[in-house]
Amino acid sequence: MNNQDPSYNCCAVPLASYACRPDQSIGRVFEENESEHRTCFQRDRDRIIHASAFRRLKYKTQVFVYSHGDNYRTRLTHTLEVSQVARTLARALFVNEDLAEVVALAHDLGHAPFAHTGEDALVECMAKHGDFEHNDQSLRVVTALEEKYPQFDGLNLTWETLEGIVKHNGPVKGKLPYMLKKVQKETDLRLKTYATLEAQIAAISDDIAYNNHDVEDGLRAGLFKLEDLVVEVPLMHEIIADTMSKWPDINDTKLHAEIVREMIGVMVDDVLVETRKRLKVNKIETVEDIRGAKQQMVAFSPDMFEKVQALRKFLFEHMYKHYTVNRMRYKAEKIVCDLFDVFMKRPECLPDEWQDKIEGVKREKNGHARVVCDYIAGMTDRYAVIEHNRLFDLKEE
Repeated sequence: MNNQDPSYNCCAVPLASYACRPDQSIGRVFEENESEHRTCFQRDRDRIIHASAFRRLKYKTQVFVYSHGDNYRTRLTHTLEVSQVARTLARALFVNEDLAEVVALAHDLGHAPFAHTGEDALVECMAKHGDFEHNDQSLRVVTALEEKYPQFDGLNLTWETLEGIVKHNGPVKGKLPYMLKKVQKETDLRLKTYATLEAQIAAISDDIAYNNHDVEDGLRAGLFKLEDLVVEVPLMHEIIADTMSKWPDINDTKLHAEIVREMIGVMVDDVLVETRKRLKVNKIETVEDIRGAKQQMVAFSPDMFEKVQALRKFLFEHMYKHYTVNRMRYKAEKIVCDLFDVFMKRPECLPDEWQDKIEGVKREKNGHARVVCDYIAGMTDRYAVIEHNRLFDLKEE
């Protein structure tokens, strides 16, 4: 792996001593000359944005499938909201905004169609053929599946970005999933340590983003009312009361948006206070101090964590288990499992280029299943429905 030229002007704002610096990057698996105008982490970000998998997030489910309406979050808009929160936290903590952003942008690249329902279906399908896990599939996308460069497969991202994708939720324990096992042989990602503060920021930004936008989308869809939140969610009770007192005459659309905006601000402020406290208590001075720490540095305070758990419980009961969502879950499970079954039994039904991929791995254990899994995992909701109709609707050509 190559290092960035240490003379490169790596950032426009001061960085804390524990920030991850691009001029100190371990580098890339395949050596490349770095850009004269962008840091290595900026290049990683740009490679993610130009990736085919990133574009397909536009038509992948967050909670509601694309056909439910244009105003609900998709996996792409969720990802952009995560990156926005991550940039805010990174800048406030004086760490590398570009690295936090690229981990945020990459964190859901491996998600199957139909959100966690599609993932659950692929997990079941792959149970006898290896494994499937969306974080591991994100790693597979950026190290193997994207085909953009003549010199290598994947995007050849920096070591720090790969580390963040793999470990943003904490050290990796237990049996390694399929792709991580392969990548770990090429470059040791130090799986038993914590990732950088930037990666940890991306992880908690995901929590902040989805808990808040799911509230707004759930209200928009009529799955619950503000009154329900007031009764069951302590955090929302305080914010709703304050907002309605301040703006008694605004319409519901503006009221809901203001409540969510206030709640994001409260969560961000809490994370900043708690993180600064942990950095001080643990005497963090360097990136290695963060990796070797005994706890995650970026976190909610204990009080906020309990309130967020109450919100998650509310959303699980009132939104994720709602009958309209469950009906789509049933359809999604059937679509994914049907497609997997057909392509395993009749690979000649796959597009030509995917049949060629199977030929290329036919000597590998579970190679056929892995190609089928890659094909389905990369589908948008819309394309999965189209493929299912092509195979099971006798009127389709």
